[in-house]
Amino acid sequence: MASPATKPIFTLPFIATSSSSSSQPSTRYSRLPFRRSTTSTPVSLKRFLLSSVGGTNTSPQETKPTILVSEKLGEAGLELLRNFGDVDCSYDLSQEDLCKKIASCDALIVRSGTKVTRQVFEAAKGKLKVVGRAGVGIDNVDLQAATEFGCLVVNAPTANTVAAAEHGIALLASMARNVAQADASMKAGQWQRNKYVGVSLVGKTLAVMGFGKVGSEVARRAKGLGMQVIAHDPYAPADRARAIGVELVPFDQAISTADFISLHMPLTPATEKVFSDDTFEKMKKGARIVNVARGGVVDEDALLRALDSGKVAQAALDVFAEEPPPKDSKLVQHERVTVTPHLGASTKEAQEGVAIEIAEAVVGALKGELAATAVNAPMVPPELGRLAVQLVAGGSGIKSAKVVYKSARDPDDLDTRLLRAMITKGIIEPISDSFINLVNADFTAKKKGLRISEERVAVDAPPGLPVLSIQVRLSSVDSKFGSAVSGGDISIEGGVKHGVPHLTRVGSFSVDASLGGNLVLCRQVDRAGMIGQVGNILGEQNVNVSFMSVGRTAGRRNAIMAIGVDEEPNLESLEKIGQVPSIEEFVFLKL
Repeated sequence: MASPATKPIFTLPFIATSSSSSSQPSTRYSRLPFRRSTTSTPVSLKRFLLSSVGGTNTSPQETKPTILVSEKLGEAGLELLRNFGDVDCSYDLSQEDLCKKIASCDALIVRSGTKVTRQVFEAAKGKLKVVGRAGVGIDNVDLQAATEFGCLVVNAPTANTVAAAEHGIALLASMARNVAQADASMKAGQWQRNKYVGVSLVGKTLAVMGFGKVGSEVARRAKGLGMQVIAHDPYAPADRARAIGVELVPFDQAISTADFISLHMPLTPATEKVFSDDTFEKMKKGARIVNVARGGVVDEDALLRALDSGKVAQAALDVFAEEPPPKDSKLVQHERVTVTPHLGASTKEAQEGVAIEIAEAVVGALKGELAATAVNAPMVPPELGRLAVQLVAGGSGIKSAKVVYKSARDPDDLDTRLLRAMITKGIIEPISDSFINLVNADFTAKKKGLRISEERVAVDAPPGLPVLSIQVRLSSVDSKFGSAVSGGDISIEGGVKHGVPHLTRVGSFSVDASLGGNLVLCRQVDRAGMIGQVGNILGEQNVNVSFMSVGRTAGRRNAIMAIGVDEEPNLESLEKIGQVPSIEEFVFLKL
């Protein structure tokens, strides 16, 4: 069992665990740090992370990792990097030069200007362990290729949130009052008060398209300016929007009712050029648009046509499909368009904050620690998946697995990608001869024909608890432990208790078993003295028992005894356990 003094590696979201002392276990909720045992765990989480991203703790005898910084980074961040590795600041690299350099680098830090393509990962030949994006958007990094090559991708999503929101509001206000045009006019020696009459913001409707970190901060500030704010985001929780007085509405409703539209969505295949001729046609005549997100979400030719027709009265743009845009761009030169050169995150405070945030994430990844800002890596231990695989009888091929999340959250507000990937890692490692790490687990599973499906089960719980428990079900396989079968599937469920991952259900039995080491599961007839008998057998072979617990359906009927052991029992000990008259079946699981 984990010692209370063990230092937490990272914090797992809220998990509920159940006591198995009765047939109707009570449920308790807590926010606990995930912590692996330092005494009984054969392979620690840190070693998992080290093997996954090639991490290392440098010492004077070891070669320092090489960190390539391809775009300007704040000095505070560079100092953190230099304290850990050899830093190569090489700016304005061509794709060819980047591919030449990357083969000798352990980490790469970029902003939005460097394209980290599949060719870059191929040129790295497996040496590149982490790519750090100094900012939020990661559309300039080929995540699929990063995953295939086992490279962790991290970003810095929080440090520039306020700066981007402030810039969005600045463009909103300056556009409405023609500040940039009036300034240029005066500097040209003119005085044209009548030409630059603006519009008021008070009482106008603002549609925030994308209600993430930046979008929600823009909404807060717009409310303070007296605007009516609506938002569209298929993944945003309605209660979070309501908390700041914002109504979530469908896409078409948002664009058709808004006086001002502020874009804060990521650039994905689904959002690329989503603001097209058809979209502009659905808007109010005279709508005004602000974009501080990604230039690619707007069809710039369509926007130009909408401006010329008067459908769109004005636009304020900080981002463009091509950066920098062509010098003869008609959109940039348009009189009713206010432009800035991608300044959303360009404040002194934000630049230093981003530099520190990304430097800490990259250094942590190189040490083998998994950053909370990891974009393509899971953060939940794989014990459940590994345990489920060991329950499969020899010869049974695993082709289908389901991961069930019990949560009080709305499905659109529950991002399960990281959870699923880690469970997948645990399932495929024991049945794969490929090198499996935390990054490429999903990709390898698909390649080997293992179908992972997901289900979300709504449960009542205190607000704010993302996941109460996780269940893994393996279909169409035989089980070496019949009690693990429920509804025709091998079924196990787990959570976190006292900072340690716990098995909370096997088949239809509630249990309370730490997953910090090896485990013996026995189905028995519930009667006095069973724990003592099994404990004596293990003690005779000098096998240390870390815990014992019993889960039962009712008194004096069938029960499952879970026994945690520090060492692997020999065959003689296991045979003796199987010979105890009241034990109907048992299985040894090595975690």
